[in-house]
Amino acid sequence: MSVLDTALRESLKSLRLSGMLETLDARLAQAHGGELGHLDFLQVLCQDEIARRETVAFERRLRKAKFEQQATLEGFDFNASPKLPAAQIRDLAALRWLHAGELAELAGGHADRTWDRRMREIIRPDLLILDDFAMRQMTAPQADDLYELVSERQGRSVIITSNRAPSDWYPLFPNPVVAESLLDRLINAGHQVIMNGPSYRPNKRPKNPTERPSDK
Repeated sequence: MSVLDTALRESLKSLRLSGMLETLDARLAQAHGGELGHLDFLQVLCQDEIARRETVAFERRLRKAKFEQQATLEGFDFNASPKLPAAQIRDLAALRWLHAGELAELAGGHADRTWDRRMREIIRPDLLILDDFAMRQMTAPQADDLYELVSERQGRSVIITSNRAPSDWYPLFPNPVVAESLLDRLINAGHQVIMNGPSYRPNKRPKNPTERPSDK
């Protein structure tokens, strides 16, 4: 390793450009082999750093989302429930609607006076996912928080999953005026995908090695 290489590595460490540092040997080999010119060498190193930062940011958002388990559309077995509107789901997966475009977190903000900061954090993402929506009746503060959230996110996308039909959401709100105004924005301006059929979750559970076919 030359003195220049060592100095470059130290500079990358100081600048916290670990994406460049991780691929430096491979990129130097390409440059020495004549595959990369000076500008190409710099460009691909920058792309390596951008890719690393995007990966780190994606993993951070996944941890913050606190999903019970991670799954992808590519790994989903549509044959498990033939009634699912597969074509509609794949069309929505193209995310054209995105570019056109849980309340306990907020409740805790009322207690420790961080409500404004927490609201700003939830408003900021391009996409917000409300999983298991409308599981139980809402309190008046919860309904007000949700109304404020949806109002502030005008022009940004929301995905809602629920085991209840949208028509069954209205009685869960203590104030019918808030319910009508809020759900009108969520339902009438959105794409609805009705999934009739057996639950997909049993397919994702770890299999018991002692389980016999007759036990299923």
